[in-house]
Amino acid sequence: MPITPAAATHTPSNGTAEEILLELVDENGVTIGTAEKLAAHQPPGRLHRAFSVFLFDERGRLLLQQRALGKYHSPGVWSNTCCGHPYPGEAPFAAAARRTYEELGVSPSLMAEAGTVRYNHPDPDSGLVEQEYNHLFVGLVQSPLRPDPEEVGDTAFVTPDELAERHAKDTFSAWFMTVLDAARPAVRELTGPSAGW
Repeated sequence: MPITPAAATHTPSNGTAEEILLELVDENGVTIGTAEKLAAHQPPGRLHRAFSVFLFDERGRLLLQQRALGKYHSPGVWSNTCCGHPYPGEAPFAAAARRTYEELGVSPSLMAEAGTVRYNHPDPDSGLVEQEYNHLFVGLVQSPLRPDPEEVGDTAFVTPDELAERHAKDTFSAWFMTVLDAARPAVRELTGPSAGW
């Protein structure tokens, strides 16, 4: 697994869900066009490029974030460290580093690709559909968090056992277990067998 330092462009995100364009892809992840963000998530959903980031501390604990209550999609639920969509033409790695900085105020260390996963997850609460070709990334967080309250409601570092307890009692994003399971081989390589992932 290649390991490359992440470089985030420290520019804030702008625009509403109706104005932001996503990159539509085919089943092989090849770009076929664009669509407005909200339109791409309306049922039945249009397959688009996305990313999911999993960052760990020096103890091998996963950083979770609770999505802010003001988010139009899946507000208030717990999910992986950071997830989102590249701008059309933006490399998924660059988008993942950019959004991690924008949402949490940290640049990932030793961030590496962890494969891709394709899924179709309707969200029963919002009625929106996550039809995504998702690029996965794992890395480390080595500086204090500075979450943007408009994006992040809360954060928590968890061990595998703590995650299982939290997952049993709290609401998580529809895509969380799918992306975590797909990223597990790279997570184990990053954190080592003693972390238990």
